[in-house]
Parts: sequence; structure tokens; C-alpha cells
Amino acid sequence: MNIYIYDSFLNQKKYERILAQIETRVTDLGLNGKIVRLNVMNNINEVINRETKNKVKTIIAVGNDQTVNKIVNAMIDCQVPLGIIPIGKENNNIAQALGIDFEEAACETLSARRITKIDIGLANNSCFLLQAAITNQGTTLEISQNYSIEIANKGEAQIINLLSPNINLPLKTKIDPQDGFLELFIKTKSTKNLFNQELGHSIIQIKKVLIKNIKFPIILDNVIKIPAPVEISLFKQKLNIIVGRNRNF
Repeated sequence: MNIYIYDSFLNQKKYERILAQIETRVTDLGLNGKIVRLNVMNNINEVINRETKNKVKTIIAVGNDQTVNKIVNAMIDCQVPLGIIPIGKENNNIAQALGIDFEEAACETLSARRITKIDIGLANNSCFLLQAAITNQGTTLEISQNYSIEIANKGEAQIINLLSPNINLPLKTKIDPQDGFLELFIKTKSTKNLFNQELGHSIIQIKKVLIKNIKFPIILDNVIKIPAPVEISLFKQKLNIIVGRNRNF
């Protein structure tokens, strides 16, 4: 059975038409299943725990990046594949990175059922798929006991797992969410480069980093804020997820 989890913002009347079109297409493709609508009374962790006790074939997140993020956090120990139906083009960078089209067209990706395993980033006890980001000012990055970076210039530090379409990296930089590494990318507004000349390159691979900043929070997947200090690490090939042919890895 397929479980379609509709985020709470989809309870607005303006989404009724597009949801009806999606439900019709899902039925035409033989992918129909149970619909669960999130609301203030519906805890996502309880929903996932309850539904996965049955024979669930796929869990489908219907919504945006925030929808996907909270469902991934709730199904971290679940082996059921995750599918995505993004609603609208705003705040759906995860779906774009995975090569998934918007709304009704996403049903074709579900039908093709290309399942792959990808890494999941971990920030303390919170998961992310795209990146963890923090403003440079006042940020210290402790990569090991003997190696830390203090950033003075304005800009942003990003720890990337899956490349968001709105992030511009140096040419020939490849982000692979299946390689067991995160990419540390520090961009300054003055130079648009990362790191100083001593490092000799603009991006490095890491498996773990401790981020300290007494003023600014870390932002996960552009939607979740958590206060520093935060230890960033990852689960290697932890999530089974349905992807499109045009994914960026």
C-alpha cells in the first residue's frame, strides 16, 4: 500500500484543484493508496510509526522542502522508500535536485520507481538532505582536534549533502550524496571564494564538523533552524528514495 502524506498547508482551499488532479493521475497509474492529512492534531512521528506497522510499499511526501525534511526525520530508521510530489515551484529544491517534476508530472516518476540509496546529513539529532548553512560572521568550524577555521568575512558556510539548484559551486565540483562524504563550502561576499590561499582549493570533503556560533543558528534544508553548537555528520546511504532520470548526481 502507498501512503500519501499531505502537509498541513495543503488544507487551504486553493490547493483543492491540483490535489484532485494528482489523485486522478495516481489512480490512472495504479498508484492509489491511503491519504493522511497533517494538521495540529496529527503528529508526523506517530503517523509514520502507525502506518509502517502495516505492509507499506511507499511513503510519499506531498508538499515542499519542509514536508520532506520532517518526514525524513520521522522515518530515519525506516526502510520503506520515500517518494515526493512537490506542490508549486517555490521551496522545492529537494525534488529538483532529485530530478522530480512538479505536481501532477511527479506521478510519472513515482510510477517509474527508480529507487536509490542516498546519504542523510545529521545535525545533532536533526536530519537534512540538502545542506546545513550558517552565516560566516562569528562562526568557528572544528574539523578535527588539530584543525579549525574561524571565519571573519561576511558570507555563508554550507555543509552540502545533495546539491540544491540555487547553489553555485566552482566549476567541475561534483556533489555525490552516495559517497559517504559531505562537502564544506565557504563563500565570502568579497571574493566569492572559499577558504584562504593556504588551503589551495575552494571546497573540501569532510565526514564530521563541529560548528560554533553564539549569535546565529544553523539552517537545515533552508527550512529548519537549530542553535549552535552543532555537530554535523552523516548516515551513509541511509535513505531509500525514488528519483527521476534528471537527478543531479
